[in-house]
Amino acid sequence: MPPLRNLAVRDLETLVHPYTNLATLRETGPLIIERGQGVFVYDSEGKAYLEGMAGLWCTALGYGNEELVEAAAAQMRKLPFSHLFTAKSHDPAIELAERLKEIAPVPTSKVFFCSSGSEANDSQVKLVWYMNNALGRPRKKKIISRRKAYHGVTVAAASLTGLANNQLDFDLPIAGILHTGCPHHYRFAHAGETEEEFARRLADELEELIRREDPETVAAFIAEPVMGAGGVIVPPKTYFREMMKVCRAYDVYMISDEVICGFGRLGTMFGCTALGFEPHSITVAKALTSAYVPMAALTVPEPMYQAMLDESRKIGTFGQALPIRVTRSQRRWRSRRSTSTRASASPSRPRARRRSSRPDLPRLASTPWLGRLAAWGSSAPSSLSPTRRPNVRSRPRLGSGRGPCAAPNRRG
Repeated sequence: MPPLRNLAVRDLETLVHPYTNLATLRETGPLIIERGQGVFVYDSEGKAYLEGMAGLWCTALGYGNEELVEAAAAQMRKLPFSHLFTAKSHDPAIELAERLKEIAPVPTSKVFFCSSGSEANDSQVKLVWYMNNALGRPRKKKIISRRKAYHGVTVAAASLTGLANNQLDFDLPIAGILHTGCPHHYRFAHAGETEEEFARRLADELEELIRREDPETVAAFIAEPVMGAGGVIVPPKTYFREMMKVCRAYDVYMISDEVICGFGRLGTMFGCTALGFEPHSITVAKALTSAYVPMAALTVPEPMYQAMLDESRKIGTFGQALPIRVTRSQRRWRSRRSTSTRASASPSRPRARRRSSRPDLPRLASTPWLGRLAAWGSSAPSSLSPTRRPNVRSRPRLGSGRGPCAAPNRRG
């Protein structure tokens, strides 16, 4: 292994890297990214890498977008920071909230801004609790998520997340957070079970969980339209239809986490539209600003807003607040989003088969260890299997992902 360069050494002595084996990092050193342009990033040696994940599903309009940079700079000169505390406001926040209300696929009374998807999902939890207190339902507080879900890494959001590494030794999840089954037909369906039967079984499991916990204590169900960090999992076509039936039957507030799926990722402006369901609220971030500004938002339906008004009258204030920065770059982002992001995403339905009809994927489908290949919009998830048969996986081994992750870095 070549000796670490100065930047790498300085990194190791100053930074903690998330989602990283910190012990291994001290041996290998980090990859230092210096600049980006379009869909490529360049390391400190000038080597180009195709940034296939758009950062972390973030830079939907690419790197070095001068229109966004110039709009942000203009706002920085005029009003670099402001807030919405204590009845303060400003035009960029008002305009962006109006636009989000206009394009939201669900009835939306207000928009609540914050700085990240994790914070937005934490806020979703708090607002559900707050609403039910206002409505005189103090026991209705439990939130149901799913195994293999990813909703963030702050305390409540990491509890909603259904991935072990986000919870082990962090003393998570917190009380009142439950998890139901993962809608990954290839991995978790019973032998001979169709996708429709699988979806119905998962809905039955959700109903059983609600009844076991007591419907008077279950407040909300949160789900990504297509699961991201858990494996880019496309659910069966009928999955959300079945799950929404259960939510309606037990008065369960449904939250669509669109931090990854929002703004064209699945070929429609919002993922819930692509998957055919109508939640009560939506969480957005990442592509909201193409990640040029850290920002997130959630939609607030009218019944929740009325409950917030009642609590404000009782308490004297609405105490949920997070500092945000809203620049005019969002204005340019909105105008470009419809022409750039949505045009690049295919509105086709998922092809959850080994061989996809997407013209750019068949060559991959013949790979011996590739069990499933799917495609929806600009996402193309795959499942690895030593036999290519469903539900057959390699034995987990610490560090087994290093090779597959290192190979793209070597090739750029």
